[in-house]
Amino acid sequence: MTEEQVAHVRAERDVLVEADHQWVVKMYYSFQDAINLYLIMEFLPGGDMMTLLMKKDTLPEEVTQFYVAETALAINSIHKLGFIHRDIKPDNLLLDARGHIKLSDFGLCTGLKKSHRTEFYRDLSQAKPSDFTSNPMDSKRRAESWKKNRRQLAYSTVGTPDYIAPEVFIKSGYSNACDWWSLGVIMYEMLIGYPPFCSETPQETYRKVMNWKDTLVFPPEVPISNEAKDLIQRFCSEVDRRIGSTGGIVEIKQHTFFRGVDWEHIWERPAAIPVKVKSIDDTSNFDEFPDVDLKIPAAPPTTTDEQFGYKDWVFVNYTFKRFEGLTQRGKGTKKS
Repeated sequence: MTEEQVAHVRAERDVLVEADHQWVVKMYYSFQDAINLYLIMEFLPGGDMMTLLMKKDTLPEEVTQFYVAETALAINSIHKLGFIHRDIKPDNLLLDARGHIKLSDFGLCTGLKKSHRTEFYRDLSQAKPSDFTSNPMDSKRRAESWKKNRRQLAYSTVGTPDYIAPEVFIKSGYSNACDWWSLGVIMYEMLIGYPPFCSETPQETYRKVMNWKDTLVFPPEVPISNEAKDLIQRFCSEVDRRIGSTGGIVEIKQHTFFRGVDWEHIWERPAAIPVKVKSIDDTSNFDEFPDVDLKIPAAPPTTTDEQFGYKDWVFVNYTFKRFEGLTQRGKGTKKS
């Protein structure tokens, strides 16, 4: 495991320990054996935003307003802890039993997949604006093409850079503003039916992201309000002009697209789309996963600390137990 991968695994564990609130999927336990690291997470039966968007052509603006507002609050909650998610996408927006948003995937896969190692795209030649004018598709055909390939992209080890901010690909560095860019891309997908830079290949998508000033366009056949269009453009803009980059969540809340949102009580109110859950272990709201042989290696029964003494030092204090997750909060378990 490289130093970068170790850092991302530690970040995943640390943010899940610190983020004990309604906007982040809860971790109950983390532990390790001689070979593997384990995270025991809460189960959210509402599915994820990726599956929801695949079931719908587009979302109405009032529904989009709800999900974007909740995602903004979720992103803000981890920014306040000093974390940058860097991988905000519909796959990582989970829905609880009531249909409210919770953030997941805080770096365990970041650095392990080629799509999350940004140098995977850096050796691609810079594209010219003319690269994006060939083989035009209308919005309906583009949406159909996107949905056809979406599951494959989600499960692929290559992935897609559709939701990654352009500055993340540049070695000069990035800030938590990259998460607001990603939210703008998701908002576009909710309203239009596909993300703004989707292409036939990840390489072409990368080139479109890096040339976003020429490629971020709104199809006239899918009309959206001026307020929605403006907010997307404010999210997907230069870092120094991006909404939320300096004013944070306060600046975002003041945008006219969110007129009428009850920010203080949004989580207590009914969700925009109610979730149907038949039982506590109902998985019907999730997409069908392909059969994969994970081949997780088991620790040998005769393993000793001396045999694997080299590996544990980078994961000191990795083990975590959240006992209140298995009992009533604030009440201890009765001792016999």
